Amino acid sequence: MATKFQCELISWGQVVKLVERLALTIQADGFQPDIIIAIGRGGYVPARLLADYLDMMNLTSFKIEHYTAGAQRQRQAKIKYPLGVDVSGQRVLVVDDVSDSGDTFDIAVQHIRERSEPSEIRTAVLHHKTVSHFVPDYFARKVMKWRWLIYPWAHVEDIGGFIARMELCPADLPAITERLQQDYGIRVPKAILEYILRGKK
Repeated sequence: MATKFQCELISWGQVVKLVERLALTIQADGFQPDIIIAIGRGGYVPARLLADYLDMMNLTSFKIEHYTAGAQRQRQAKIKYPLGVDVSGQRVLVVDDVSDSGDTFDIAVQHIRERSEPSEIRTAVLHHKTVSHFVPDYFARKVMKWRWLIYPWAHVEDIGGFIARMELCPADLPAITERLQQDYGIRVPKAILEYILRGKK
């Protein structure tokens, strides 16, 4: 049975504004990282944009798995592809899209310390949910009331997962649009739904 919960669609325009706010916050704090590490997959795009706003060339990543398609959470977050560089002696900024439960950051920081001896590790996200037990050093927006955030790099994955789990899934696009609004509180653009449904034929 599909679980219904509140969601929020994040646009590319919102992402750019959030990254700019995040960069200004970091600069105002006087922190100058030597390298940015993205937590994949959600942190890839924010980290690349943030590297641009901070005028940084040193950017790398590793991948942690916690969620599957359609916001389905695995029992435990785990390292999928480990960090491939030694960041010993460096000031590190670890970037993800959101701090949700906090588990991902716990594992990320531990993973970095197990593989290197950085001089400092700080963390940054676009959205920090107050339910998270881990509070990042920097965040662009605080989310007081929990909801699932659907970033533009996960529109097809998340919404496609919602549709796949619908009981008695409607057959036509307008009905699916209405169902998504009822179950998840989102109004999905027609072009995105058409692309998702084309792939399911």
